[in-house]
Amino acid sequence: MISLIAAALLGACAGPGHAGPLPARRSSRPTPQPTGRPHWHLAFTDTFNTPVPEGAFSDCKHHVDTPAAYCGGLPTAVATKWWAYPAGWPDTATQRHYAVGGYYDPATTLWISGGQLHIRMWRGATGPVHSATIVPKRLMGLRYGAYEERWRVSHIAAGYKSAHLLSPTDNDRCPNCEVDFPEGEWTGGIYAYAHHMNAADGEQDGFGIHATWGQWHTSRIEWTPGDLRFYLDGRLVGESRTAVPDTPADWDIQNESALNGRSPAPSSWAQMDIARVRGWSWD
Repeated sequence: MISLIAAALLGACAGPGHAGPLPARRSSRPTPQPTGRPHWHLAFTDTFNTPVPEGAFSDCKHHVDTPAAYCGGLPTAVATKWWAYPAGWPDTATQRHYAVGGYYDPATTLWISGGQLHIRMWRGATGPVHSATIVPKRLMGLRYGAYEERWRVSHIAAGYKSAHLLSPTDNDRCPNCEVDFPEGEWTGGIYAYAHHMNAADGEQDGFGIHATWGQWHTSRIEWTPGDLRFYLDGRLVGESRTAVPDTPADWDIQNESALNGRSPAPSSWAQMDIARVRGWSWD
């Protein structure tokens, strides 16, 4: 998890050094099912059966960046599962002083209805983007795990992106231990990145995937000792054995203003829908 202070000082949110399309790496091997493997234990699942109106993801500054964090406006059944970056935290583009950046604003960007979590980022006629990051609390602080979500971008506009990431729980121990998937501007391709732990210059393993954001996809990160795998729709699309974190991490489902290409236009908006989130711990 990247706290406000750590993010501002380290710029550790997803995106450093990510440039240009990368060659896709595919495999015909079917996705292994974590529940059938001896070291995996289901730790979290949500199919969003509890409706939450817009505005309820509010008052999120309690015990930030810890499993005790919560948003005071949420019903108990949801507050025990989810936390969101509080209102006012800057997104990566703002930290980097881009012409148009964003600030997190969960009350106006997050709600649950129809069995889906909706993430609607937007920009007014002037001013910054209203960004959104949501965090499954029971998956915070794991050392190794599997992280799966089913999602689509139902309304695409230029200037908005995702960087769903594993971020070190303790940035001081491993400031470069970051894993991003799915990542990319919603008008472009889908990518996976694994940052090398000891590389201060942003060195990373990267994988481009021949898929678009506007269709339903199931993405999963599998993180085990010495191995990091990325799956999309049941197929292995990338693997790293050189940039594998070995310290505990949080999983941040992060969405923000774009870092490449066009800036978000005035009065624009874009929306992602998530139908399922699951996570497994590793013995």
